[in-house]
Amino acid sequence: MAIQALMARQEERVAAEHHRTEQIRLAAAQLAADFTTSRAHQNIDGIERLDGLDEIRDRIRLLVRDVREEVLALAPGGGQQAANMEAARPQDQALLERGVRMRTLYLDSVRNSPATVTYAKWLAEHGGEVRTAPSLPVRLTILDRKIAIVPVDDENSSAGALVLTGAGTLTALSALFDTIWTRATPLGTTTRERDPNGLNSQEQAALHLLGQGLTDEAVAKRLGVSPRTARRIAADLMELLGARSRFQAGCRAVAKGWLPADLC
Repeated sequence: MAIQALMARQEERVAAEHHRTEQIRLAAAQLAADFTTSRAHQNIDGIERLDGLDEIRDRIRLLVRDVREEVLALAPGGGQQAANMEAARPQDQALLERGVRMRTLYLDSVRNSPATVTYAKWLAEHGGEVRTAPSLPVRLTILDRKIAIVPVDDENSSAGALVLTGAGTLTALSALFDTIWTRATPLGTTTRERDPNGLNSQEQAALHLLGQGLTDEAVAKRLGVSPRTARRIAADLMELLGARSRFQAGCRAVAKGWLPADLC
């Protein structure tokens, strides 16, 4: 009887502790929700969050009206959706007609997307500048080097976006764009020839992405190609290096100076 009474009191304490823990969890969840709701649209230290595609498009439309000098854009993801390009056409045309300099960077893989190439040529015919690069780090738009817009989740553009206005942040993002632009290939010219190691620009990019530990799916997304194509590129690199495994391929690439030494 004494043991049963002791067990009953212990069960009561456990139940009470569980109830108190659950109340704390619910209170914390409510607090987080209240904080998100109250702060979501405020500009905090040069950061403004936008939620939903409609709000993102409306905000960008207002910001673009004030652009006076230039628009810089990184557009990863391979071939662009026809609907998105057509929706952007009036806005892009208005900017170009105002004399705003527009520079856009696509992936090399868009050269295989007739719709994207057609739109890029239309931009160029109206005064825009278009180049392509083997890989791009993030979707990015910079307005007059004073405002930058980046997605909250690069995998899901509808998840939201951040409007950045901090001077230091804009300096860094603008420098990133300038570096990629300098190394990119103007649309209308052929992509770079193979380097002294026998690699084309896409293979060079894939090798560095694989060296960072990215999966075939992640590499495919960064290059704007299918996972099957990414796997083929990886297989070609392994054959070129005479490697039986990706680890061996990485080490041989480091030994040949194709990758930084700290990767192996």
